Amino acid sequence: MEDNGNKIEYDLKESRDLERLPSQHQGQIQNVHLEGLIFQYEDTRNMSGLETISAGWIICNSWAGIAATFALAIVQGGPVTLVYGPILMCVLVGACAVTLAELASVYPTAGGQYHWVSILAPKRWSRMLSYCCGATNVFSWIAICAGIAIIVPQLCLGMAVFWNPGYAAQPWHAFLVYQVVNVLVLAYNMYLLRRTMWVHDLAFFVSISSFAIIVVTCLARTAPHFRTTESVWTKFLNSSGWSNGIAFLTGLVSPNYMYAGIDGAVHLAEECKNPEVVVPRALMSTVSIGFVTSFVFAVIMMYCTNDLEAVVTSATGVPVFEIWRQATRSDVAATVFLVLLILAAVFALNATHQTASRLTWSFARDDALFGSRWLGKINEKQQVPIAALLFNFVIMFIIGCIYLGSTSAFNAFIGTGLILQHVTYAFPAVLLIMRKRSPKWLPKSRTFKMPPVLGWAANITTIVFAIITIIFYDFPTVSPVTGGSMNYASAVIGVMMLFTIANWFGHARKHFHGPRLQVLLD
Repeated sequence: MEDNGNKIEYDLKESRDLERLPSQHQGQIQNVHLEGLIFQYEDTRNMSGLETISAGWIICNSWAGIAATFALAIVQGGPVTLVYGPILMCVLVGACAVTLAELASVYPTAGGQYHWVSILAPKRWSRMLSYCCGATNVFSWIAICAGIAIIVPQLCLGMAVFWNPGYAAQPWHAFLVYQVVNVLVLAYNMYLLRRTMWVHDLAFFVSISSFAIIVVTCLARTAPHFRTTESVWTKFLNSSGWSNGIAFLTGLVSPNYMYAGIDGAVHLAEECKNPEVVVPRALMSTVSIGFVTSFVFAVIMMYCTNDLEAVVTSATGVPVFEIWRQATRSDVAATVFLVLLILAAVFALNATHQTASRLTWSFARDDALFGSRWLGKINEKQQVPIAALLFNFVIMFIIGCIYLGSTSAFNAFIGTGLILQHVTYAFPAVLLIMRKRSPKWLPKSRTFKMPPVLGWAANITTIVFAIITIIFYDFPTVSPVTGGSMNYASAVIGVMMLFTIANWFGHARKHFHGPRLQVLLD
């Protein structure tokens, strides 16, 4: 303890030490911040607030996320899932974002969720729970990277099939495009991104402009041949074989995908200045802008689509391309829109590589991984975690090789991304509730603060939604289930658990330590 005039500082080695504060100081906590971590220096943080918000947005790129995953939603609910899904996701994921934003306003680090777990967890479970949350988050971000990367070849090959009907797309074609795009994005992140952070602002501008161009053009070309209001707002399509309730819940993967990587801004906290203010703003901006663009996009696309059957059975394998053809009555316009969607995917992949590498670097910085000695370093010349970028790239390369052998296995891996992310949101939410959202853990002086009732509701909703995703996102998309239609996400998660356990007993159990706390009292 140190007395500094009218303020008292307690240097706490572990989160459990908060409980040992003298009773007279329990209600006087003014600020809590992390100690024991080697943060990136302020003068090396070169992302502005706008660039951080843009990066957080472009990772999700909500309207593009829905556009790229139309197929599943059309089969499992159709217009109802596409129209009401974004509304439901705004509420559910919005609650997750509030939970993250409150914690990020107090503990802004690249580690994010697993650091918060280390702080909030009881003495006995702190290291273990923090490690589990961190490993889960690392896996989830690699899965999301792979999920975005595969969108690029799927769209490119779909366009090739349309313009050259004699062309038969093969898995190895998609594999090559997947790997080329990953190599290009890796190289950009290693050697150029640090000097061109404005690329996120450019990506944001291109994404919003593309959204506006597509929506306006489709409206202008379709009028006055819109579908009926009843067919858009009340028509439920279900060819999955499941009951309507299960089909709707499993179909929520599509609207939920518009918020894949919502915690991206959290892991960029040590890239920007004033992160305790910027990161919460980025989170809430992503949710609000994402809802407006995705909801408007989904509704208008449904009004502009005359033949949903043709969309589902499109030979290109890209349903949104057929929607744009119907809406514009122009193959060229639909192709231009598809190019804009590909560009949005590349921008998203670029930001996702950056974010995923910062998370891996942070986890290694805490000595949680084999090879942390190298993975936890920032390259002095490029000022980026090159080893962490390469580590993630190698895993993504291996995942791409799986695509050659089994697209089902590949899809199962990328399908784990959303599930695992929501699990990592639930970890700190559970602990916050256990701590009764006390000022000891969420100081009243924090920059982002919700009314107590809304804070409690957000934490509880975050946990409930995580349970829903664990159950229903593991369901096969169709019934009866065959070997080809089986959802192997649960098996993939099991394999991830084996790697996590092996790394814990082989390395992390001896070396990994979560962050310390410093509490400042009036």
